[in-house]
Amino acid sequence: MKPILVFQTDFTYKEGAVCAMYGVVKSVDRQLEIFDGTHEIPQYDIWSASYRLFQSMSFWPEGTIFVSVVDPGVGTPRKACIAKTADGYYVVTPDNGTLTHLVHWVGITEIREIDQAVNRLRGKNTEEVSVFHGRDLFGYCAAKLASGIITYEQVGPAYSVDEIVTLPIQEPIVENSKIKGIFEIGDPNFGNLWTNIPLSLFTRAGFVYGDHLNLTIRRAGQVVFSEKVLFHKSFGYAQKGEVIIYNNELMKVSVAISQGSFSDHYHLDFGPEWEVEFTK
Repeated sequence: MKPILVFQTDFTYKEGAVCAMYGVVKSVDRQLEIFDGTHEIPQYDIWSASYRLFQSMSFWPEGTIFVSVVDPGVGTPRKACIAKTADGYYVVTPDNGTLTHLVHWVGITEIREIDQAVNRLRGKNTEEVSVFHGRDLFGYCAAKLASGIITYEQVGPAYSVDEIVTLPIQEPIVENSKIKGIFEIGDPNFGNLWTNIPLSLFTRAGFVYGDHLNLTIRRAGQVVFSEKVLFHKSFGYAQKGEVIIYNNELMKVSVAISQGSFSDHYHLDFGPEWEVEFTK
């Protein structure tokens, strides 16, 4: 069976970019299966692209090829690559930080720079286009690899995994019965915010479901939220409109409002400047 292709971008569906990418794939091989990861990555947000790859990848069949195009440096000398993960997946992407979470949490065993002389779309008035590598390079090369037209070794020259561009990842801190971290990403549809703190650290600190914990949130050092909040398994353990601390789908401690948007209600977001602290 041929590998599945899964695409994620910051293109949205407002115009024809996604359609054009998929047309290129089907022009290479009509039998290839294409699925959407998301096309709603925030514009130019390489960090979110990296996180979303890690979030869903392991739930797909081994060998699936992910195409991630969040590429503010398109057309510049940044590398276009295909990486092979330690657990058997491929990622076609600009090497611009998009592989950060996979490098840190999964492992990259090999990476190859796409040889544009042989693995770029030609003959459709694309030769002078420098701003649509999702169509002309990433989608096209991914389709050739998935169809078996080229092997992984024919993608292009290998380079050291130590050269992969990564973004800084902050680790949570445990101080006695206090745990500090950051809001690492958000759930944009529901307004929940996910920390970088694994549930195992809560267990180590003696926090258990049913506890009410002191939650303090700081932005750039300034307190913007400080309340006692219920820690429990899921949203329904809190009353509608109440804040709750819960364990999310990736085993990370997160904060929500039951049937509401925590980020919108309190004007909160994610990133290194959004610090969180939990105590008994």
